[in-house]
Amino acid sequence: MGVVLVSSKLIYSHLKNPKLRKMFNLLEKDTDVQTYLSMANTMAVKRLMYNDHGPVHSRIVAGTALEIADIISEKVSMSVVKDGDGDLVDSQLVTLCGAYLHDVGNAVHRELHHIHGCLLAEGVLERLLPVLYKKDRQRMLRLKQEILHCIFSSEENLKCLSVEAGIVKVADGLDMAEGRARVPYEIGKVDIHSLSALSIKSVEICKGGNRPLKILVKMSNPAGVFQIEEILQQKIRTSGIQELIEIVALQNGVEIKTTATRIGQRYSLGRG
Repeated sequence: MGVVLVSSKLIYSHLKNPKLRKMFNLLEKDTDVQTYLSMANTMAVKRLMYNDHGPVHSRIVAGTALEIADIISEKVSMSVVKDGDGDLVDSQLVTLCGAYLHDVGNAVHRELHHIHGCLLAEGVLERLLPVLYKKDRQRMLRLKQEILHCIFSSEENLKCLSVEAGIVKVADGLDMAEGRARVPYEIGKVDIHSLSALSIKSVEICKGGNRPLKILVKMSNPAGVFQIEEILQQKIRTSGIQELIEIVALQNGVEIKTTATRIGQRYSLGRG
């Protein structure tokens, strides 16, 4: 497996399984889901001048999460499988739904959006999951709770209790390239958040060496370090999968040091 670019197109390479493809299409065509995501951007982008939290962000996070799951599932057991909630495809479906729906709570308010998100997503999942699991309500309910755990645990200070939730949280943090910040920047938000994000040219993921997952963050100037240290690092520390991840920061192709290097590894994040 080579280096994969984090982008909105990545999701489409992970929909070969009919169950995953059907669920993705249900989410994409569901009026409630798409309205919630549109309102999430109304609240986050238009009113708070934050980065994108709408449908494009959902697709990026979902594709990235499934890519990460493919990489690390070769080294660790997925929680859904290990705890008897379902098989590997069910685990992937939990990851897909958790990633796609993790920000719907912003439609209510940015504050406590992980709680609002669970309340909104519960009704959506009660409608959509029976399409795939109508003959096994017990499994459906267990998977619904796993998805809600992914959404609830996406708040950066909460510890993830499943591998799937940790994957979703990390994937969310990896959507930090320049395109996501362009709208708030263009409507007048100029601060360290927007300037830092605009300096991130690409984020790439691949299999690592000492750790299963390597993340390459390519930036044009050192302002991008803020995105890594203040946003991505915080999410990784509570993901529960931090020991599986190595991050390499590159400025114009040259590796740069950050405060995280003090633990003695090349921007690897150990138990935080």
